Amino acid sequence: MHVSHLSLADFRSYARADLALDPGVTAFVGPNGQGKTNLVEAVGYLATLSSHRVSDQPLVRAGAERAVIRAAVEHGERRRTIELELNPGKANRARINRSSQVKPRDVLGIVRTVLFAPEDLALVKGDPGERRRFLDELVTARSPRMAGVRSDYDRVLKQRNTLLKTAALARRHGGRTMDLSTLDVWDQHLARAGAELLAQRLDLIATLQPLTDKAYEQLAPGGGPVHLEYKPSAAGTGTTREELHGSLLEALAEVRKQEIERGVTLVGPHRDDLLLRLGDLPAKGYASHGESWSLALALRLASYDLLRTEGGEATGEPVLVLDDVFAELDARRRERLAELVAPGEQVLVTAAVDEDVPPVLAGARFRVTRGEVARV
Repeated sequence: MHVSHLSLADFRSYARADLALDPGVTAFVGPNGQGKTNLVEAVGYLATLSSHRVSDQPLVRAGAERAVIRAAVEHGERRRTIELELNPGKANRARINRSSQVKPRDVLGIVRTVLFAPEDLALVKGDPGERRRFLDELVTARSPRMAGVRSDYDRVLKQRNTLLKTAALARRHGGRTMDLSTLDVWDQHLARAGAELLAQRLDLIATLQPLTDKAYEQLAPGGGPVHLEYKPSAAGTGTTREELHGSLLEALAEVRKQEIERGVTLVGPHRDDLLLRLGDLPAKGYASHGESWSLALALRLASYDLLRTEGGEATGEPVLVLDDVFAELDARRRERLAELVAPGEQVLVTAAVDEDVPPVLAGARFRVTRGEVARV
């Protein structure tokens, strides 16, 4: 699978952009701030319905009301066109093969990407939200229907938090008590969606573990082993969906008093974390800068290996996106990463200067200057 054509209208710095893309390696080269990342960011948005950098609002060019991303995607003999219209403050719109009778979520799975970016260091050094996002985006890439489950969970969580916040404010101002009978209903909804999300995360981590350990050994021989451990906010999580559902309900019941006092939901997938270890030590706080980079890259390489092997002929290989990542790496890691990704069906690279693109990643090249994209 590869993106053969990309067209942008009022997306980021581009009033218009239109370019044909080939399989294999394509590099976008130009000074920082010229619009290189905006191009690969658009491809990533088609795959995840989100940016790896910002919310939707900054994706629309200043002065414009909406932005449009169009792409042609080829998979064997099959060619599909997809279009996303971004409308900040309103519902986004989507088209597949010119049909407008689709939802943006229906686009998920047509394009799959694995993104390497400088921000990946936050997977190791950042807060738990970074690692939850990593897990959930990969869960959705494996099974696009999970976008709906994630959306349901977020909606229920928002409603439940609103009820808890209102109850907390009522207690603080006048000591009034509220009828919280509806909280039991929201608990059931939260536990149901939460159990499905937890089950998918746990299965993902079990599958990802050996792939991550293998990738880390390729990048930093002898530096492992790598251990991935899920840290739930609800004790006694279990493994089956029924057990997970029951554990979440029990945990919610145990912390209800604290939740009402604080006005926020204290347990659930939105409070969980993925613990990363190198050997016997947690990576966060103990791993060196180089080790942290190798671990972050290993997680991305493992994701690529997982999607490539699980998808098979049905979905093809994901598009690999390396956004200004080589400038962050020392020579050894740069060479090893380049060698590992070079065989990809489609690899999109951004770099400030030609020298930042390793020789093994020879292929098509575009020069990006002040929002103008020219093939060289």
